Amino acid sequence: MAVDLSMPVLVVDDYKTMVRIIRNLLKQIGFEDVDEASDGVEALSKLKERQYGLVISDWNMEPMTGYELLKQVRDDSNLSALPFIMVTAEAKSENVIAAKKAGVNNYIVKPFNAQTLKSKIDTVFEA
Repeated sequence: MAVDLSMPVLVVDDYKTMVRIIRNLLKQIGFEDVDEASDGVEALSKLKERQYGLVISDWNMEPMTGYELLKQVRDDSNLSALPFIMVTAEAKSENVIAAKKAGVNNYIVKPFNAQTLKSKIDTVFEA
């Protein structure tokens, strides 16, 4: 399945600069409809209000981490199939394994560029 560049994407990160970087990378790739949330709680609220085609979430956030957000998304029957990419500065194998077990579709380690982001998104939608 080809990536639909018109689908809404939700970027979740408590660091505004990172949100801006990811938003700019998504625009470089061709995505126009990019929304943002500053933590897992806000993201869950937005996910219940609107249908997104993809979530790109940071791992380390307060009060709800990206990992906790991922688990809640996978436990919600309306959201469980939503493609979810985790972004983190930590490349710890136990984190990658935990995220995979929780149902993450892909994983990106910071720093990354538009090409890396595009290839991770393409991989998610090829399945």
